[in-house]
Amino acid sequence: QVQLVESGGGLVQAGGSLRLSCAASGRTFSSYHMGWFRQTPGKEREFVAAVSRSSIITYYADSVKGRFTISRDNGKNTVYLQMNSLKPEDTAVYYCAGSIRFAQDMALMRTPAYEYWGQGTQVTVSS
Repeated sequence: QVQLVESGGGLVQAGGSLRLSCAASGRTFSSYHMGWFRQTPGKEREFVAAVSRSSIITYYADSVKGRFTISRDNGKNTVYLQMNSLKPEDTAVYYCAGSIRFAQDMALMRTPAYEYWGQGTQVTVSS
């Protein structure tokens, strides 16, 4: 089992940058694929980015491609989301998630692939 704690959220102006971090407990972090999702009030949680166990494969939502970068440091049990050129529509609560599934396929772009979730961190982008 793994526990996930996000940090790095905050208020930023449009065009600015933030880096989110997600620290994982336990010694098996490298066994998990990791993802970032976001949610706004009244809407379903939506996929943002995912990275495979060994960082070989990454997936991105079309809305963030070229602006966001997911990465992980298995030695530090941490996954990151670097967010550049932020837009007001990026405003949301951002969640990191861990998946123990064997395959590192596009199923990682969907919430059912993930067993573990953090509590979320608020990102607000002002216009």
